[in-house]
Amino acid sequence: MSTAETFAALSRSIGGGSGLLTGWVGLPDPLIAGLVAREEVDAVTLDMQHGSVTIGNAVQGIGQVLLGGKPAIVRIPVGEFQTASRMLDVGASGIIAPMINTVADAKLLAAYTKFPPVGERSWGPPLALNVSGLAMQDYLERANKLTVAIAMVETRESLAILDDILAVPGIDGVFVGPSDLSIALSSPPVLDAGSKAVDEMLDHVLQRCRAHGKAACMFATTGARAKEMRARGYDLIAIGNDVQQIRLGVKTMVDQARA
Repeated sequence: MSTAETFAALSRSIGGGSGLLTGWVGLPDPLIAGLVAREEVDAVTLDMQHGSVTIGNAVQGIGQVLLGGKPAIVRIPVGEFQTASRMLDVGASGIIAPMINTVADAKLLAAYTKFPPVGERSWGPPLALNVSGLAMQDYLERANKLTVAIAMVETRESLAILDDILAVPGIDGVFVGPSDLSIALSSPPVLDAGSKAVDEMLDHVLQRCRAHGKAACMFATTGARAKEMRARGYDLIAIGNDVQQIRLGVKTMVDQARA
């Protein structure tokens, strides 16, 4: 698959219960993102919110992910919508924005990730032009549909206006953070990403995404949970993170050696 085909693969395949799996990388070394991209995932997400990935790491990481034959997604820090534009300019295929709690937040995300007339994204994508293989005018006309903007819903505030967020032009889907959601839905706060309340809300989010024709995405802490979410019809599922997977790999091999 060419780089241009890789770049477009996410937008072309997400939706309709596609069950795509994304690796999740929070460690700053771009080579880790490249290693994950060479496994049987459909995309790799670079985490700038809770991970230690900087803008420089992300730029290099996107390149490593594309070399691995997968599209790159970036989760930006909270409220840093300008970073979304920068990541798209250097070749990211998708943006996940955390803590989208108001319609105004959703509109800002769309504004920074979509060119006019949908949004207000500023022109300047030299690396994205190379990645996409498109001429400037073609990229301008097609980029809004070749990249995806995904709003995270993980609070009571965002869930209360879920339909309004999904209705914002330029928002291509929502991403559920089940850990934060479990804290938001419990009193006193309890961290339980697999609770009954979270499960019920995951079903609700999926239903509303289908009604709006938008992508339903979420984070799964285990492969078994990711399999369950694929069966339910989620479109994009993050399958653990790099730290978790490294520790699991070491533990598995040590356990085998000591058995």
